[in-house]
Amino acid sequence: MNKLPLKTRVQILTMLCEGSSMRSISRVADVSINTVSKLLVDAGKFCADLHDREVRNVKAKRVQCDEIWSFTAAKQKNVAAMKNSVDGAGDTWTWTALDSDSKLIISWLVGGRDGEYALAFMDDVKERLANRVQLTTDGHKAYLNAVEEAFGADIDYAMLVKMYGEPEGKAVPQERRYSPAVCTGAKKTRIEGSPDLAHVSTSHVERQNLTMRMQMRRFTRLTNAFSKKFENHVHMVALYTVWYNFIRIHKTLKTSPAMAAGVSNTLWSMNDICDKMDAVAPKAGPRGSYKKRIA
Repeated sequence: MNKLPLKTRVQILTMLCEGSSMRSISRVADVSINTVSKLLVDAGKFCADLHDREVRNVKAKRVQCDEIWSFTAAKQKNVAAMKNSVDGAGDTWTWTALDSDSKLIISWLVGGRDGEYALAFMDDVKERLANRVQLTTDGHKAYLNAVEEAFGADIDYAMLVKMYGEPEGKAVPQERRYSPAVCTGAKKTRIEGSPDLAHVSTSHVERQNLTMRMQMRRFTRLTNAFSKKFENHVHMVALYTVWYNFIRIHKTLKTSPAMAAGVSNTLWSMNDICDKMDAVAPKAGPRGSYKKRIA
């Protein structure tokens, strides 16, 4: 079986995390797009397991949660008119929980935006924390029951509800018609425990969402750079999360979020990821050999 050189694999995975599309990567790296896709799948599965294993017992003080929208195959309003159905087509939400101090992505989940996903997400956040934290979310109602079910009273929880609109009496300028509405205010509400209202904020996780949208081509708005397969979307988020936590140096912290949070003692590189993938990859047997499957 032919195997891509280490240098090429590092180049492809790095370009995926730096906002390049899969087709542009195939042209630059001089490989087929199927090769890029297969490497993404392999790396995504590996990185999902790595994050699940390494990001545990996080000692955080303040955690912020948010969801970022994208879509798979078609926007939700166009799914019914699709000629060929695609599993997971329509709105695709990525939930993230961020340690406000170290900027570590503690947990992530891709799927819908209903109460079931909210509960699964909060259960995972709870399992990864080593201590009681102050939690801030936006005003999405699904968080209320999910946080209660996952944490009970062992949480200092507040909601930050932002209000949007245009200044009274002013029309929306033509150049701003694709821009989000202007934030006109915010309301902080204590839900559980004793959260410090001075630190009730979602600014850090929202800034991370911007980084996510800038670094992954399939999140780009108003283009044809969307995910065609739900599974590939999940694999890309898994790869991005490991790159963001363990490899990328945060400009303000001067180190990686994983090192700042005490999850890792060293700064990783994409070479390290590829080496670790090779270490756990199944070894190819002699040509023509096979193992009989036992029913």
